[in-house]
Amino acid sequence: MARICIYGAGAIGCYLGGRLLAGGADVTFVGRMPLGEELQRHGLSLSDYRGGHWRLEPAAIAFATGPTAAASAALVLVTVKSAGTEAAAAELAPVLSPNAVVLSLQNGIGNARLLQAALPRQRVLAGMVPFNVVKSSPGAFHQGSAGHLHTEASPALEPFLARFADAGLALVRHLDMEPVLWAKLLLNLNNAINALSGLPLREELAQHAYRQCLALAQEEALALLEKSGIRPARLTPVPARWLPAVLRLPDALFRRLARRMLAIDPLARSSMADDLAAGRITEIDWLNGEVERLAAQLGHGAPVNARLTELVRAAERSDDHRSWPGDALLAELQKAAAGPAGAPS
Repeated sequence: MARICIYGAGAIGCYLGGRLLAGGADVTFVGRMPLGEELQRHGLSLSDYRGGHWRLEPAAIAFATGPTAAASAALVLVTVKSAGTEAAAAELAPVLSPNAVVLSLQNGIGNARLLQAALPRQRVLAGMVPFNVVKSSPGAFHQGSAGHLHTEASPALEPFLARFADAGLALVRHLDMEPVLWAKLLLNLNNAINALSGLPLREELAQHAYRQCLALAQEEALALLEKSGIRPARLTPVPARWLPAVLRLPDALFRRLARRMLAIDPLARSSMADDLAAGRITEIDWLNGEVERLAAQLGHGAPVNARLTELVRAAERSDDHRSWPGDALLAELQKAAAGPAGAPS
């Protein structure tokens, strides 16, 4: 059986690897020692918002802390945070088989390109995880929202498709992943807003002021994408260009029209909120920062997303960062949008 390696065993890595292992795949996890010790004590308990439950005992879990564990892998799922992509590529380069397939399942736009540049002998593919995974207790990971895994279409993935299907994680394949990655990033622009709100995702999105904040950030990104000729894929019931209008609907109408968007566990938070709570550096530079980089390439500003980046960076530096009420955060972003930089025209 072809071995699958999870490189970067965090919430997403443990959940995906655990589901694959529960489905009968041969899986090795690579991560930090404290997590390895935790899994050896508690095993893996997985659940999802639909009521699914999977249990893996400690003896079933192969966990390593170094890259040599990936040497025999036929497929490597890279699930490290985007800031760790270069380091992961440098670690994998000396050990991977030339025939190994590498699948980037990370936030942001350019991680697969970065991995491919460092791993020229391997086939590197872009992928996307649309759903939220939270760690609820030691060894326990919960999928709190809906969605299917998306990947770049390639014959190199054919030997593994059945394994994902057996795990209930069938892959949706695309000839061009860039529109898919941008569509996910548009949704992930809420990560910063959720982290700054201090609220669970569902409670935050239920409030009109926070949704208006997200609408401002998305509008800015959509205008830049249109100028660059990128048309985001449709990952939601409505096209991406309609999302800001839907977000601005009154609360009662939004709840009726956006039931799927609110199909989130009551306690689920964004990964950025978890990072801030744990004192970790966030992925803000690979989310709102991507919009800023696109704006710079086009000779424009992205003041709303730039201000969100600044606020999250300030929260990273603070031991006790304050939560932003919706009206206050909206006023801050409206002020940024109206500033000298202006919005993209």
